[in-house]
Amino acid sequence: MTTITKATIKGQITLPVKWRKNFKTNNFFIEEKGDSLKITPFFLDNVKMENEYTVFDAIRDNKGKGIKAVDLIKILKKIDG
Repeated sequence: MTTITKATIKGQITLPVKWRKNFKTNNFFIEEKGDSLKITPFFLDNVKMENEYTVFDAIRDNKGKGIKAVDLIKILKKIDG
């Protein structure tokens, strides 16, 4: 199946339902390959997440604003000690 889709003003695209139903996941890797995008299903069940935690949450930690990479690195260095 081939389809044409238009990005929203936020840059979002919708994967057709028929494609999404073929995979038991709502998570996808999107990889840039030259002048194309490769979309691959990603199954979180296969990922060990017991040591994962949220380091930065823009809404919680920065009043809904983003953060510069250099500032995030400083925060991570403080956590790491």
